[in-house]
Amino acid sequence: MDFDRVLEKCGNFGRFQFVILILYGYTNILSSLHYFSQTLITFTPEHWCSHDDLMGLGVAELRAIYSNVSHSSCTLLSEVVNGTGVASDESCQDWIFERENGYESLTTELKWVCDKSHQPAVGQSFFFLGSVVGTISFGFLSDHIGRLPAMLMATLSGATGDFITSFVHTLPWFAFSRFVSGLSTDTMYYLMYILVFEYLSPKRRTFGLNIILAVFYCFGLMTSPWIAMWIGNWRRYLWLASLPALGVLIYPLLICESAQWLLTKKKYDEAVACLKKVAKFNGRQVEDSVFDEFVKHYREKMNEESKLNKQMDTFLGMFKTPRLRRFTTTLLVKSVIITLSYDVINRNMEGLGSSPFKLFSLTSSVYLPAGFTILLLQNKIGRKGMACGALLVGAITTAATGFLIAVLDPNENAVLLALMVGLGRFGTTVSYDAEIQYAAEIIPTSVRGQAVSNIHVVGLASSSLAFYVIYLAQYYKPLPSIFISVLMFLGALLCLSLPETLHKKLPETLADGERFAMNESCLYFPCLHKRRESLTEHTDQKSEP
Repeated sequence: MDFDRVLEKCGNFGRFQFVILILYGYTNILSSLHYFSQTLITFTPEHWCSHDDLMGLGVAELRAIYSNVSHSSCTLLSEVVNGTGVASDESCQDWIFERENGYESLTTELKWVCDKSHQPAVGQSFFFLGSVVGTISFGFLSDHIGRLPAMLMATLSGATGDFITSFVHTLPWFAFSRFVSGLSTDTMYYLMYILVFEYLSPKRRTFGLNIILAVFYCFGLMTSPWIAMWIGNWRRYLWLASLPALGVLIYPLLICESAQWLLTKKKYDEAVACLKKVAKFNGRQVEDSVFDEFVKHYREKMNEESKLNKQMDTFLGMFKTPRLRRFTTTLLVKSVIITLSYDVINRNMEGLGSSPFKLFSLTSSVYLPAGFTILLLQNKIGRKGMACGALLVGAITTAATGFLIAVLDPNENAVLLALMVGLGRFGTTVSYDAEIQYAAEIIPTSVRGQAVSNIHVVGLASSSLAFYVIYLAQYYKPLPSIFISVLMFLGALLCLSLPETLHKKLPETLADGERFAMNESCLYFPCLHKRRESLTEHTDQKSEP
């Protein structure tokens, strides 16, 4: 008797799953506050070099005075003659900032603009460096000490980094604190994702995981810019964003470790204890004979696997067999494509004719329809069809959005550009969210935590290139969008080489993974396959005498 059958007897969509989904939602709020805190604390408003003649003037007047001055943000004026500024050769020492609702960002407080404008970017680079180290480390820990303790450690390390950041005044300390903050990045999210994934009914996974992600992550993103403006200071915002992470300390009191992970570690008694807790929570009565048969099944399976393979399953083992090697390589490349596209589109909010705070908040609303899109389509067209289709549509949408951003005046077309940015975010969000579940289903249980983390960390490492991709606009405005569109189109093609996982028993070991969907065509899509079967049956019925 395998895990899925026993979990069904214990309840695979009952009160226990409701609690774990609510905690998953809370984790999504923490993750959204944490991941985009770097963007919110370093927003740089429009600014001009300070001058006695400019004191008390409004934005329109300042723009008019600097209208004939190149690099107006960093050029000091010697005087103002007839409403026009005369540039000086001296360097700028102070600035007038057009703060959003009086919000004091890191860049305005520490005056990291002009010749110091690279310093926030340096901090961001250390943030992503930390994410690489943290994702590898916590992914390794998740497969050795368990999903739950690794998730708790990741969440608290990220919150600690944010809290330390709120006290810094110099670049070295800022870089260090962002490195500590980056240790968790998305790790707390995807480890909780795996935990929920393994306790949820296969039929309910798409609904539970994607709706919770859409609602709670969307809530966190939409509210965080308004909270930042309401608080009015980047330091106090980081306090508010980090302190709720202490709530994860109650998780072990409400949920238990992944029983599937415990089975792969041959901790059968602990796995049974977890399943009994699930059954009790869900009000189910399960006979001890069921658990005895369950343990017997896995003991025999593990003994058989150990005879065939003396070594334990590892992530590197996924590269030792031809089919798993192809799947793993494809997932790694696809992670780079999707994560880089996601970051470039989500973080490029300045210079579009709207308040970056409001634009970020309003376009974050696309997470909700993106979640419902996955919910409505993924179980109909399949995982491969969803991943391939989302990337293809995203490529077309991104190209069109970039073209419109390039040819339109931002100040005169702010609303239209906001709609197009939202559309671009929608495409990348569907691609990003669909990719997470698809990868988790292809990867065997025995290495799921470490493999998902390593695949994810490769994608996160590519995020450090986002700044350079955005900088391509200096040469030709649509170039970043064209570059991202080409990448997403290639990602759509790569998806064809992956197996379909819809309605299939997922692999538990590397041996299972190598045999998974062995005879499946690269053009197999469940929706088309059902249609062909239906047409064949209809033809056969007609041919009968």
